Amino acid sequence: MIGTGRRLESILGIVALSFLAIGCFLVLRPFASSLMWAVILTFSTWPVYVRLERALGGRNSLAAFLMTLLLAAAFVLPLVLLGSSIAGDVRPVFDVLRGMLAGGAPLPPDWVARIPLIGPELHAAWASVAQDAGSLVDLVSPYLSAVRDLVVASGLTIGRGLLEVTLSVIVSFFLYRDGEYAAAQLHVLGKRVAGDRAQHLLKVAGDTINGVVYGAIGTALAQGILAALGFWIAGVPQPLLLGIAVFFLSLIPSGPPLVWLPVAVWLFHRGDYAYGVFMLIWGTFVVSGVDNFLKPYLISRGTSLPLLLVFLGVIGGVLAFGFLGIFLGPTLLAVGFALLREWGVRDKAADLPRSGPG
Repeated sequence: MIGTGRRLESILGIVALSFLAIGCFLVLRPFASSLMWAVILTFSTWPVYVRLERALGGRNSLAAFLMTLLLAAAFVLPLVLLGSSIAGDVRPVFDVLRGMLAGGAPLPPDWVARIPLIGPELHAAWASVAQDAGSLVDLVSPYLSAVRDLVVASGLTIGRGLLEVTLSVIVSFFLYRDGEYAAAQLHVLGKRVAGDRAQHLLKVAGDTINGVVYGAIGTALAQGILAALGFWIAGVPQPLLLGIAVFFLSLIPSGPPLVWLPVAVWLFHRGDYAYGVFMLIWGTFVVSGVDNFLKPYLISRGTSLPLLLVFLGVIGGVLAFGFLGIFLGPTLLAVGFALLREWGVRDKAADLPRSGPG
């Protein structure tokens, strides 16, 4: 009877803990993306926090507060600028574009006709479009309205993303302050789950997170700054806004041309052919070209995530987590890919026959 009573108590305890775990999951599920991004941000910037804490004489709360301000300046402020610019400028921009179309496209310059092979046909087609402004407006206006609605909807998405990022930054303060205790508990839990391999697997996961975060965000930041510089040189309105757009689109494979290529077309439409050519060259070889060497360099200490997984990580991350999925998707896939590969290599090595004397 005593054994049966203890077994019943154990079953009831497991059931109670299961309900408690399910309840905690349901409560935290709306904040899952923000919490995961806060963990990733805190972990990848932990060395900076440690140096700052030492410089402040061990005052961890002050160091955590200053790091939180830095994260807010790096992630929250750009989203505020991007969202406010989209909300305030999208309708006037589309009104200007519609007015430009109503005035007709500019006539093609003479050098277009001298382009080998396609010059005469291109010159004739351009001239035909330029002389028939009414049909051009009728053709393009529905698409402009659809794009305008899409941009407005994107502004709402950015607003939701701003709330998620803000929550992540707030949570990061507590993770910085209590991070050492949380790391110790994670090592204990990992040892219970994976045994002696826990330390090595946690190191692989940490190196992968650092590599992906530094590689993806560092490259995106460089591309955004270079794009904004090019837009400013070319005299394009709102270079900072467009640079921020390039920053976020840089997280998607072949994303930056979605910004600088339409800008180059707009410059050609204005008749600024020199700056249009400059923007094509700058965008191709500087903005998009920096991705070819900077990202592999920054990610070298982590893992090389296949391009397909990067693409699936971005798309699937957005579908699963919303705006923050742009960051979370590739990072989570990279960690899973690295751990599976590491586990497989270790198991294969363990199965190999050992050579030795006798």
